[in-house]
This record gives sequence, C-alpha cells and structure tokens, in this order.
Amino acid sequence: MSTATLIFFAIAFVAVFFMRLFKMGTLLAFLLTGILAGQHVFGLFELSGTWNFLGDLGIMFLWFNIGLQINMQRLWQLRRTIFGLGASQVLMVAVMLFPILVGVTSWTLLGTIMMSLILAMSSTSEDLQILMDRNQLQTNMGRQSFSILLFQDLLSIPLLAMLPIMTGKSINLGASAIDILVMSVGLVLGVIIVSKFIINPLMRVVAKVKSQEAFVLAIMVNIAVWAVILSLMGLPAALGAFLAGMLMSETVYRHQVNASVEPYATLFLAFFFIVLGMGINLPFLKEHLGMVLIGTAGLIIIKFVALYIVARVRHVSGREASLMSLILAQGGEFGLLILQTMKTNGITAVPQEHQDILTAVIIVSIMMTPILLLVYDLLLKSGKIFNGTKDKKLSEQVQEVVPEVVICGFGRMGQIIAQMLDSEHISYVAIDSNVDNVVIAREAGYNVIYGESRKQAILLASGLKPRKTRAVVIALNDEVAARDIVYTVKSIAPRIKIFVRAHNLKSSHELLSIGAKSAIPEIIESSFIVGSDMMQSLGVSKTKLDSLIEYLRSDGYKNVKKPLDVK
Repeated sequence: MSTATLIFFAIAFVAVFFMRLFKMGTLLAFLLTGILAGQHVFGLFELSGTWNFLGDLGIMFLWFNIGLQINMQRLWQLRRTIFGLGASQVLMVAVMLFPILVGVTSWTLLGTIMMSLILAMSSTSEDLQILMDRNQLQTNMGRQSFSILLFQDLLSIPLLAMLPIMTGKSINLGASAIDILVMSVGLVLGVIIVSKFIINPLMRVVAKVKSQEAFVLAIMVNIAVWAVILSLMGLPAALGAFLAGMLMSETVYRHQVNASVEPYATLFLAFFFIVLGMGINLPFLKEHLGMVLIGTAGLIIIKFVALYIVARVRHVSGREASLMSLILAQGGEFGLLILQTMKTNGITAVPQEHQDILTAVIIVSIMMTPILLLVYDLLLKSGKIFNGTKDKKLSEQVQEVVPEVVICGFGRMGQIIAQMLDSEHISYVAIDSNVDNVVIAREAGYNVIYGESRKQAILLASGLKPRKTRAVVIALNDEVAARDIVYTVKSIAPRIKIFVRAHNLKSSHELLSIGAKSAIPEIIESSFIVGSDMMQSLGVSKTKLDSLIEYLRSDGYKNVKKPLDVK
C-alpha cells in the first residue's frame, strides 16, 4: 500500500469522525476528503478514469436508493401532504427564485426554469439524518418534512427527463412540457407493469437460490440494464437507476434489497462525493468567493421564507414552521447530480462557470444547515424564541403503523401465531426468507415481508422499534439463526420480550441465557400434549396431569430427566 493511500484513508477517518462529532453529515466528510486529497491541496490523487468510474457508480446507487423509497402505497397514504405541502413548497421557492435568476443571469429560459426547480430541492440524506438524530421524524413537523422530501424525489423524474431537451439549441416550451409529462407518466406506468410481470417473477427465481451474492448481483444487473436502456433512449443513465429502484420498491423484496445494497451504496456514494470534491476547482472558487457566499445566503434566506409561508398557510405552528424551514433551506444532492450530469454531457444551457459556482453554493448551504440548527437550539434553550411551546406528536391520521409483534419465520407455527393475533386485532408483521412462503402468505392476506431476520436492517425496516414493538416471536427451526436473531433484536431493543421456538431443552436454556423471555422446547411440549391425552384415556384425572406438567415445567424444566444418549 502506498503512502498516498494511507494518508487518504487517514484523512477520510478524521473527516468522518469530526463531522459526526459535530452532528454533520458524513457525505460532507467524504466531500472534504476529496478536496484535501485532490490536486489543489495535498495532491495525493488526480482524477482518472478509475475515479470517474467509481463516481458514476456512486451516482447510480444514489438514484437507485432514491427510487427505492418511492413506493406507490406510501405515496397514496401520504398523498395529501406530499402533493399539497410538497408541491406548494417547490412551486413557491421556484417562483421566488425565477425572477431573480432571470435578472442576474443570461441563461436560456429552460435552463433558468431547471435551475429554479433544482435549487428548490433539499438534501434528502442530510435532512433525514438530522430528523433521526433529533428524534423528530415521528412528529408532525418530521412527517411534513419527510413528505416534502418525498415529493422532491418524485419530481426528479421530469427534471431528469428535461436534460435531453436542454441539449437542443432551440425549443418549443409547450411541446417540451408535453413531452416531459408524457415521458414521466409513461415511465411511472411502465414501472408498475414491469415490476409486477417481470421483476417479481425474476427475483422470485433468484431468491430461491438462497445466495446473498446472487441476490446482490441481480440487483446490480437490474440497475445496469435500466441505465443502459435509458441511455439508448437518449435519457440520462441516472434515470435508469432511479427507475430500477422504483421497480424494486413495488416488489415484496424491497426490504431485503435495501438491506443487501446498503453497505455497497454507502461505499459508492462516498466515492461520488470524493470524486466531486477532487473535481472542485479551488483557485476558481477563490476568485468567486464573494459570489458563492452571497449566493449561499440568498438561497437559504429565500428557501426559508418560502417554506415558512407555505407551512403557515397550511396551519403549521410558528415553531414547527421555522424549524422545518431551517432544516430544508439548503440545496441538495439532486442539484449536485444534475450539475455533474450537465457537465459530463456538455449541456451548456447554464454556462460551465456558473455550474461550478452553483455547485459550490449547494455544498456550502448543506454545510451551513447543522451550524444554523445549533444557533436555533441555543436560542430556543435560552428562551429567546418560542418559549413554552413543544413539538406536536404525530396525529393518528398520518402516524405509521408500528407492529406490536414481529414474527421471524412464517412456517406453520408463525401462521398459527399470526392467526391468533388477527383474532384479537393485534398488529404484527412476519418476516420469512422463503420467497414461496411469502408469496402464498401475502395472497392469503397475511402481513408478511421477504427478508433475512438475522439482518438488523430487515428488522428495522419491518417496524421493530424500542418501546413501540411489544414482542418478538422467533418461529424458526434453526437453532443458530434463532440465537443470532435474539442477539440482533436485543441490540435494537434491549428490553423487548422475545419468545422463541427451541428444539430441545439444551437449546431452550441457551436461548434463555442470552435474553429470551421464553424458549419453548418443542419436543418436550409435544410430549406433554401426547402424554396427557394418552394418560387421560387411561383414567388419570386432568387435575393430576396439570399438576404433573406444572411440576415438570418448573424452574426451566429442571425436573425433566436428561435424555439418554441413544440412537
């Protein structure tokens, strides 16, 4: 390993450590790493074909992840907030930005419209991380912020579709708008049809192999295929990756897909921001520093005012409106991706020099958000603003359904437990790694998702939450898997009650020792049932049998004799 590589990883570690220490996004740490490692600071690496390839993979995975979040069922549940508040926010910001950009630039009309819209979009990765870190995702303010971000992600379809039109020297705005609308609607409808009749059957075949490597490769092939198809149609490859994510979001495999690609997506997304940082022309930015700072301040102020107005019109309280506006007031990764795509494809509707300035404005605005929130919190604690008000908890109409019980494994035992829970109207979700079980169960009306229960990401995606989920049932005929799941569940929710199916007494004692509340040895309990029926037929009273079984069960079945070593 070269010294340059060692220094590079050391810089990345220090940057990530301090960014997270100050509760700033890790993506900014990778961006800073790229700047420091680039030719204008330490000169460790120069942009090459390999680095650009890694950056392109990062773009693909970012768009895939965004697409994976856009599930039609979720959109329908939040439709009023998404298309009401979300659309109003984007429109208000764009309307306020458009005349300013027209006055201070000589961009084309379509270029100005495009930039007004992409600057209206916020940083999904940073904002969601902020809301989770502040434990505010499950408040009214958090849900409204999430809905705005979801609308912005959905808006990325027509905005990406605009890019090929921007390559033309002259356009008919009305015809272009119709083209974009038809293309966007066609792509969404295509996603629903292809997902149901092609992707679902193909992923079912892959899942039957029970190979994690094959599953991940199938996802990557899916991304690559759609990126190539969209490229051949003259559309950006990033839109293909976005559609690949939407395709997966409409299948029963989306939770497992998310868990499987998350480590790779994080890695490649880091490479994208590193490459972006390496490509920043620091001498150029130094020359235009004043313009960048003015642009950053202007963007944050305009977005804050627009968001605040929209929120207050929709009867959001002053405190929630101001916090939501502050969190969403920065530019976003989408803008960086669009500018990078325009640069790569030589689109000059916005001059190259201005593209570089806009990139810097978005980056600085993202970096400013945690600092502004720190100031906001200090003012709030000192009582100088919004004294005596609190965040409202999420209303019942929009609150996510958190399952009271999570069932790991949906064989016969899991099915019976689900039936018992349904009879008492207790909410649950079941997880099974057998795709045939999942398909059959869902068709029968059971709430089952496909995934590997041992993965923390799957349990979290299923809705397992501390102090929310009341119990976990492990109904697997696999002692190793059951033990692993107990450990994973305890790492998420240490106090949750875990009920496990154990094979024998030894397995039961082991599971109880690592945190299970109950571990029923199925061989012994089956013997009790059969033995009770048999002895009742011989004339032994039920009272005596109940007393005997209670004696045998006491103190962890200590009165049951150890099994003989027989064959």
